[in-house]
Amino acid sequence: MSTVPAAARATRPTLAVFKLASCDGCQLTLLDCEDELLELAGRVEIRHFLEASSAVGSGPYDLALVEGSVTTAEDRRRVHEIRAAARHLVTIGACATAGGIQALRNFADVAEYRATVYARPEYIATLATSTPVSAHVPVDFELRGCPIDRGQLLEVITAFLVGRKPDIPDHSVCFACKRRGTVCVTVAHGTPCLGPVTHAGCGAICPAYGRGCYGCFGPSATPNLPALIPLLRRDGMDEPTLGRALRTYNATAFAELAARSGEERPS
Repeated sequence: MSTVPAAARATRPTLAVFKLASCDGCQLTLLDCEDELLELAGRVEIRHFLEASSAVGSGPYDLALVEGSVTTAEDRRRVHEIRAAARHLVTIGACATAGGIQALRNFADVAEYRATVYARPEYIATLATSTPVSAHVPVDFELRGCPIDRGQLLEVITAFLVGRKPDIPDHSVCFACKRRGTVCVTVAHGTPCLGPVTHAGCGAICPAYGRGCYGCFGPSATPNLPALIPLLRRDGMDEPTLGRALRTYNATAFAELAARSGEERPS
């Protein structure tokens, strides 16, 4: 039984969590919060969260979290409805903030993919591209990651519900490597690494195990891609490999960054 007084429950802020085209990984990150989620559930009214409950409540919502990219006409329609019903809209994860892995279709023939994957492709309705939510509606905050970090997610939810700016670092993975005392894999071993241009948030896991950063959290606040590209080439990345590295998890974000820098144009 809830320990929150009835009067307080009646005035609790409302939270909704929605899914577009995605793998559900970022919603699972919220469920993985466990004890913190129980505390949160006692202080907000979770009105819509199908990953956790079949109960569906209508808006308006004080805060809506949206996972997934806009990949179908239905996604596009729904994201406008969610925006209209939400006081604040926060996108969570690489799919919602940069199109995600499914945005690799933006560089290929979607009709060919559809015919290869599905036995009856005529039943599959899809848009020509996979795009982030911000390409369709205004977004109040973007939380990066594939998947997102649970600590950052709780910080964002708490910040919006109490009316302050989320305290999410905007530095690169290199900063995180230094904090945990990880030797630079590029300097020490000549390993290609996207850490210098990638947003921190993962805890620099890959470099800690001797691997280069894969760019899961997308571009950092002030990425210097023109300076990094020659190092990646020096350490063995040819042009096709470089293109794949930049667009694997956050295709649209790194592609736009590369286009602005004029350094790398994936074919």
